Amino acid sequence: MLTFDGIYTPAITPYAEDGRIDFAAFADVLESLIEARVHGIIIGGSTGEYYAQSTEERLSLVEHARKVIGNRLPLVVGTGAIRTEDAVAFATHARDHKADAILVTSPPYALPTELENAHHALTVDKAAQLPIMLYNYPGRMGITMGETYFREVSRSKNVVAIKESSGDFNNLHLLACKFPNIALSCGWDDQALEFFAWGARSWVCAGSNFIPREHVALYNACVIEKDFDKGRKIMAAMMPLMNFLDGGKFVQSIKYGAELIGLKTGAVRAPLQALAEEEKAQLKAVIEGVKRDVAAVTVL
Repeated sequence: MLTFDGIYTPAITPYAEDGRIDFAAFADVLESLIEARVHGIIIGGSTGEYYAQSTEERLSLVEHARKVIGNRLPLVVGTGAIRTEDAVAFATHARDHKADAILVTSPPYALPTELENAHHALTVDKAAQLPIMLYNYPGRMGITMGETYFREVSRSKNVVAIKESSGDFNNLHLLACKFPNIALSCGWDDQALEFFAWGARSWVCAGSNFIPREHVALYNACVIEKDFDKGRKIMAAMMPLMNFLDGGKFVQSIKYGAELIGLKTGAVRAPLQALAEEEKAQLKAVIEGVKRDVAAVTVL
């Protein structure tokens, strides 16, 4: 059974000028993450723009990722969908292509109760029989996973972790205190230090697409070295980036950050629009500052 330890990167999806997925550039993205020594890769997450992709594209990305990654890193596949039947199809496809785990979120728009949402997750679980990282992101899904939900899904031994992206410390405390069977993973970037203090051993962070070593440095300081004085210094150095990413153009910023390190990313898909030139200049300056200030704290 996969244990979620370390930095898990939700990989971006590069597009060619004609709008189609650029699979050669996608392979370069994956290789850059492997070279940077992140601990796992997620395909089909929000950062990968799964919501703007066809079913065929999502399946093709998983198949391509499996071929490129091989057995070098764990591969986690997102199953997010409005219909439970579609989530099941994504999950079984992930199983058939030897994914190491799946990401299971709440179905958006339907607004199920916690019991209904738990039934959704357990239905996906029954079909796939893979380790599951839950993905609690009420800002996009419209509902939150709570105590009733966690109690119900804990019936399955496959539910081993959660990317907690509510931003609500009450949920962090609930999980840490009452559901230690579900390993915490930080999904709200500016709370990473607090997650690690509460026992999280992983961080799903989109910024690791372009500054992976800085993210790994925070994980190492807090989880491996248990040096929270050092961790606070690294986190303080990274906060300007966290604040910039909160500005409303998250995926665009991640893709531009990846472009700055030489990766071919292409545009974001509609309805999103690219960063303005002024925003690009601001982000570039923020990233340079983060790299300089983290390097002053630790050797990368």
